[in-house]
Amino acid sequence: MRLTRTSDLWWKNAVVYCLDVETYQDGNGDGIGDFAGLTQRIDHLVRLGVTCVWLMPFYPTRERDDGYDITDFYGVDPRLGTLGDFTEFVRTARDRGLRVIADLVVNHTSEDHPWFQDARSGRDSAHRDWYVWKDEPPEDGPEGVVFPDAEDSLWEFDEGSGQYYLHRFYKQQPDLNVANPAVRDEIARVMGFWTQLGLSGFRVDAVPFLLETDGQDDADALPDPHEYLADLRAFLGRRNGESILLGEVNLPYDGLSRFFGDPDSDRGDELTMCFDFVGMQQMYLSMAREDAGPLAAALRERPAAPRDAHWATFVRNHDELTLDKLSDDERAEVFATFGPDKGMQLYDRGLRRRLPPMVDGDRRRIELAYSLLFTLPGTPVLFYGEEIGMGENLAAEGRQAVRTPMQWTPEPGAGFSTGAPDTFPNPLAEGAFAPQKVNVYEQSRDPDSLLSRMRLFAERYREAPELAWGEYRLVESGERSVLAQVSHTTDGSVLALHNFAGRPVTARLRLPEAGAGGRLTDLLDEGHAGYTVPGDGRLAVKLPAYGYRWLRVGTPGDDPERVATDWHGAHRDR
Repeated sequence: MRLTRTSDLWWKNAVVYCLDVETYQDGNGDGIGDFAGLTQRIDHLVRLGVTCVWLMPFYPTRERDDGYDITDFYGVDPRLGTLGDFTEFVRTARDRGLRVIADLVVNHTSEDHPWFQDARSGRDSAHRDWYVWKDEPPEDGPEGVVFPDAEDSLWEFDEGSGQYYLHRFYKQQPDLNVANPAVRDEIARVMGFWTQLGLSGFRVDAVPFLLETDGQDDADALPDPHEYLADLRAFLGRRNGESILLGEVNLPYDGLSRFFGDPDSDRGDELTMCFDFVGMQQMYLSMAREDAGPLAAALRERPAAPRDAHWATFVRNHDELTLDKLSDDERAEVFATFGPDKGMQLYDRGLRRRLPPMVDGDRRRIELAYSLLFTLPGTPVLFYGEEIGMGENLAAEGRQAVRTPMQWTPEPGAGFSTGAPDTFPNPLAEGAFAPQKVNVYEQSRDPDSLLSRMRLFAERYREAPELAWGEYRLVESGERSVLAQVSHTTDGSVLALHNFAGRPVTARLRLPEAGAGGRLTDLLDEGHAGYTVPGDGRLAVKLPAYGYRWLRVGTPGDDPERVATDWHGAHRDR
C-alpha cells in the first residue's frame, strides 16, 4: 500500500488508546490524575505503538456518572487542569506524532448544567425546548432502562415546572432535544471549539439514543435523524478534513450498518468508524467454548464497511463488558467461565472484569485475545492498562471496578500519585494483579513481558497494511478450535491463525494465494523458518494450546526492491 494513500485515511490502520485523565497520572500529588501528569507519560504511548489517544470525558462535572454528567461542554474540570494544560497535552502529543480524539457526550447534560437550570425554571424559559418534556410519560415513548440497578423509569417528574423530563441514563442526566435546531447548532459549536484546539475527532457516546425521537409529538414531521448525523459529519469535515466520528452503536449488524451512512452508497457519510460489539461478544463466547465457530459466524455475518469507513475492534472498553447480544444460554456460558460470582456481573448483561483475571492470568489466553485484536479486520482500540495485563478491583462500585489507577511502578502509589491512596478516584488493584506484580516499569525492562509482546503486535500490525486495508476471507482449517483468516490487497496477503483450544492442534488448509511451493514468513517469530506449501497445495501448521501465528504469504511487504518497483510502476501508469 502506498503511504500517500494510507496516511489520508489514517484511522484505517491506527492504534487507538482509550484513557481517563483522572486515573492515568497525577501531576501535582493531590491523588487525582490530570493533564499535566498525562503529558509526561506520552512517550509510553509512543513506545507502545499508539497513534491516536481517545480521552474519556474531562469536562466540568458533578461526578455523578464518572464525568459523563457534564456541566460545561467548553471547559476542563478544574481537578484535571486548565484549557492551557489541555492544549499543551495536545501540542505535545502532536509533536510525538499522536492524534487526539475525545468523548462527545451530547445525548444529555447534567441536571446542574446552566441550560437545564434555565429550562426547569419555567415553561416559557429560553432553554425549555432544549430538553424533552411531557405532562405524562407517553405510551409510545422510548423504552429500556440503561441502568436498571439505579432507575426504573426513563421519565422524572420535575416539581418546579410540573412536567416529566426524559433521561435515558440517570435521572441526574436529562436528555437534550436534538430535534431542536438550536440544540443541533450548539452541538456543532462544541465540536468546532474542540477541533480548533487540536482534536482530530470524537468518540460519539450512545449514538442511537442521540438520534432518538420516539415519543415526541412531532416525530413524524422531524427530519430523518440520520440526515442530522450526516450533517455533523459534513460539518466536521469542513472544519478539519482529517477528523473522525467513532460511534458507540451497540446494535445488531443489520441496524448498526445504517450508522455508517446510506446503505446504497459505498462511501459512507455518517460515522467514520463503528465499534463491533457483536464480534467482541462472540469472541468471548468462542473463548468460553474453546471453539472458533461463534466468532467465525459473526465475521461472516458482519457487513463490509463503506470504502472510506471502518470497523473498530476491542477486547473490552471502559463500561461493563456487555454480553447483551448473546442469547440467555450463551450469556450464561460466558458468565460461568469468566465471571461465575454475582459480584463479577453487572445489570444481568455484562461483566465488570478485565480479561487477565478472567483467565486466571494465563498469558497464552491473554496473548490470544490481543493477537486477535490486531489481526481481525478493523482498527484496534486498547483500554488503558491492557498493555500490561492490569486487573480489576471488585471492591469498587459498578463499572468503576475496571477504572482503577494506571500502574506505572511497584511503589505503594503505583507511580500514579504521591498522594494518599484514599484520595485516589478508585482503589488500586490488589492480589495477583496489584502494582507490585503488574506495572510498566518492570515490564518495559523485560523482553518476555506482556508489554513487550503488545509492542510487537502494534509494530507488526503497522508493518502489515493488509490487516487494516485488505479484504478478508475465512479459511477452513479442519479444526473447530482454529480461526484461520486471510487478509489481502493487490500487494500481498497475510494469514492469521488462532487456536482457541487448550490443546495443541494442526491446522490444515488450502491457500491459493501462496500456491504449491509458495513461502510463508512468520511475522512475529524471526527465528522461525516459516513454511513452504507442499505440492498438493495443502498447508499444515502446528499450533500450541491457545497458540497463534501471523504469516506473510510470499514476498515480505517491506522488501525495498519490491517497494521501488511498485512505486515506479504506479507512476509510469499515471
